[in-house]
Amino acid sequence: MAKCPDKTVEKQADGRFKAGTSGNPKGRPKGALNKTTLAIQALLEGEGEALTRKAVEMALNGDSAAMRLCLERIYPARKDLPVAFDLPEMTGAESAAQAMGALLESVSNGDLTPSEAATLSGLVDGYRKALETKELEARIVQLEEARK
Repeated sequence: MAKCPDKTVEKQADGRFKAGTSGNPKGRPKGALNKTTLAIQALLEGEGEALTRKAVEMALNGDSAAMRLCLERIYPARKDLPVAFDLPEMTGAESAAQAMGALLESVSNGDLTPSEAATLSGLVDGYRKALETKELEARIVQLEEARK
């Protein structure tokens, strides 16, 4: 079997690397840019203002693609919107159940969408789990101290 120039991985007789063995065991260095990206950056160096001005002019002249591009940069699509909902105070599993009931009621009244309620219920469940973990930890500490 032939050795690679860096002598890190043996090649098979047909010139291919052994299955399951990387030809570059260290992988791509962090922060390394693609050659195409570097070439594009070099071409556009110092042209950002002129390109932006041209895109705005094209948008103002009715080019719909340029308009969309400009509007997406000025006012990007929002991923989430704030939800106005009074969540009951949660102090344990019982209050988490009350909060879930309030979410269901808000969906049935049309105050929240089902997807908003699903997101909020995930938050309620996460908070409930954190409370339960805290309570369990306190019980374990108490039992360990009583055992001493």
